[in-house]
Amino acid sequence: MASRRLRAGVVLAVSGVGLLAWGAGSLRDSPRLAVLCLLGVLPCLMLLWGCLRRLEAPRPADTVTGYGALNIEQQSLVDNALALEARLEFAPIALFRIEGAAGAGAVAPLNAMARKLVAPGRATDPAGLYAELAAQPTERRATLQFETERGGERALVAVASVALHGKPQRLAALMPVESELEAEALNAWRQLVHVLTHEIMNSLTPVASLSHTAYELVREAEGLDPDISADLGTALDAIRRRADSLVAFVASYRSLSNVPEAHPERIRIAGMFERVAALVNPLWRARGGEVVFSVEPGSMELVADPGQLEQALINLLKNAFEATAGIDKAGARVSARLVRGARLRIEVADDGPGVPEDVAAHIFTPFFTTKKQGGGIGLAMVRHLVHANGGTVRYARPVGKGARFIISF
Repeated sequence: MASRRLRAGVVLAVSGVGLLAWGAGSLRDSPRLAVLCLLGVLPCLMLLWGCLRRLEAPRPADTVTGYGALNIEQQSLVDNALALEARLEFAPIALFRIEGAAGAGAVAPLNAMARKLVAPGRATDPAGLYAELAAQPTERRATLQFETERGGERALVAVASVALHGKPQRLAALMPVESELEAEALNAWRQLVHVLTHEIMNSLTPVASLSHTAYELVREAEGLDPDISADLGTALDAIRRRADSLVAFVASYRSLSNVPEAHPERIRIAGMFERVAALVNPLWRARGGEVVFSVEPGSMELVADPGQLEQALINLLKNAFEATAGIDKAGARVSARLVRGARLRIEVADDGPGVPEDVAAHIFTPFFTTKKQGGGIGLAMVRHLVHANGGTVRYARPVGKGARFIISF
């Protein structure tokens, strides 16, 4: 309606100006008539000027609503709401909305991190994760564990209750803390091992030295009864051997607590796999098996300490070799590829019996072993080396048979 009035006013004003121009041309000999025409056209000129001003007025494109333009306070509220929505979307924690009362209700992700957490490639059972979130009590923090394609992960969860438009809702915040907990556990183990090995070596070294000296003195002594000399020699030899064995045992754990600092450099994954294959495949082929390496794409690179990462892979393949002993033509596979978020994933899988469910949570713990002849240092060293280079290592449930370890960067 307003636009039609505006157009009509413009037409009327233009017509009046045209009449003035015609009158000025035809009545130039009559000044009185010309003045009268000018006075009659002045209202038309004022109307035309007002129409042009209204046409030039800016139209608020982003603040027009059904009730007209927003005022300053309303626009400030809109800006604050948009800023808050952006902050929630990119918050470094996963936020979920839970409809209904405590213990039940539909769960939906609210921000980017929550959607990423339940997307393919992360949580293997999103429905199960939703059920655990819905069952969480309000106003209390807890640790939640869930399975992902990289293995089990732990997260800190807190649930708060709110009411929106008279309907009860709950807001769940989920923060994965697996990497942080692993880093703290590694640091604690390193400090403990360092103290233990230091104190044990301080006491064990003189025992080993004295046992060697006493053994040699008994062998060289003259005038001793042969039976007594033989008994002393046997006892001292046993002490000497056990002391040497304990020194070597403690020294291996000292190496766990003194992992050298990583010296990262740009390395080609395919080249690193070739070097590892040259070291491990002769043993596997002598037994009728083989380790197959693959990289997708072949030009993929990584910034890490090549020596430490190669040692981690060698340790994993050594465990796989021991686990597949007695299995005809058993082999292993090592693959590297990019997954969601441009993350590098190196997977080591074998054809062995796999890791029993009741011990899977402890296999990276120092001193823990299920072997008769083992010190429980191999996988602990793997975790130390991988973490020192900014990665994580997990034991993942195998799709078929065998064990499967995943290193992620």
